[in-house]
Amino acid sequence: MSTPADRRTAAVQTAEVINMPDRAIPTERTAKTSQPRVAIVHDWCPSFRGGERVLAELCAVFEGADVFTIFDFLPADVKAEYFENVAIHTSVANRLPFVEKYYRNLFFACPFLIEQFDVTSYDAVVSSSAAFARGVLTRPDQAHLSYVHSPIRYAWDEQFSYLDQGAMKYGPKGLLFRYMLHKLRTWDTRTAHGPDIMLANSSYVRARIGRIYGRNSDVVFPPVEVDKLTFRSEKDDYYVTASFLAPYKRTDLVIQAFNEMPDRRLVVVGEGQQSSTLRKLAKANVTFTGFLPRAEYVDTVARARALVFAGCEDFGIALAEAQACGTPLVALGRGGARDIVRALGHAARPTGVLYKQQTVADTIAAVEHFEDHSSEITAEACRDNAVRFGSERFRREIRAAFERSVASRDAAFG
Repeated sequence: MSTPADRRTAAVQTAEVINMPDRAIPTERTAKTSQPRVAIVHDWCPSFRGGERVLAELCAVFEGADVFTIFDFLPADVKAEYFENVAIHTSVANRLPFVEKYYRNLFFACPFLIEQFDVTSYDAVVSSSAAFARGVLTRPDQAHLSYVHSPIRYAWDEQFSYLDQGAMKYGPKGLLFRYMLHKLRTWDTRTAHGPDIMLANSSYVRARIGRIYGRNSDVVFPPVEVDKLTFRSEKDDYYVTASFLAPYKRTDLVIQAFNEMPDRRLVVVGEGQQSSTLRKLAKANVTFTGFLPRAEYVDTVARARALVFAGCEDFGIALAEAQACGTPLVALGRGGARDIVRALGHAARPTGVLYKQQTVADTIAAVEHFEDHSSEITAEACRDNAVRFGSERFRREIRAAFERSVASRDAAFG
């Protein structure tokens, strides 16, 4: 008969299953260590962006933990660098033909899929959730710490924006979509009180958790690898916007603003479902790089005069990374940007401009305001500002919250 250690050694890099009781880690703690056995549940891994960087840090904090995620499309080189020796278990839907092309359209099935992961044999669960992971089924005596990137954005306050930009405000398709989002909100509310402790990744998300779920949460900012990001005080004569090209990022507003400022250059970094539409929208002074390798991406952001962002991010790791590169921000003053930017006119050492309205005119005015006062914003101030988002601070705060979660369960169940 194989031992638990044998089973862990035999775990493959990715195990495509719904239930895996044969691979689950027993709750008994060995004599060699008092560390709890941890399951980390993450929504999905379509590519290595902000949420997956948080996941990688969680794997570093809880060494030896197993990861459960609905979809996993991460390339082999990313896994080798960030998830070496991590067993990643996926849902049966990960085996569907060409699923990476349409996985987002399966959102209505994701609550069911996340509930099929059997994590009840672990000592504790940590969920990394922007949508579904928080709803994983746990035992009453099992500690559950949930790091919330956001309540389900497109099911709550961003619903109308998604319907509008997806051309689904009216008609049978729009009605069906609205009904599915209604059902998703019902499930989301029902599962909101599962975790012992909720952590929010920004002050904005903490407010959304309070309003939607009626729960208190502490803010733990996502980790930024400040020491691995190139700092440049000398800037080139262009602006940059960088994100996954999804509707809520509002890259269209930034492009339209620069269309009306033909004497200023804009570089758009990223790919996504809006890539084709945005390329057709842009004029000659706007160029697209597509997806860039990490080193090239960092260099492009570090050399930019400023990073311009018109979306409402839950936090926005890309914004904090730009600051670490010494690059100022011109950003909408909603969401995580309010935590990141030390705003011009409101801070002794400003690191960017925040503007109020999500419009082309306000974006243009913000860029012009930045240029009028750019001498007041230094690359050094931007870099110093980013230090407070470092990885070690994240790990320390996650460990402390996890210990509180375990202690609360131990107190309740002995």
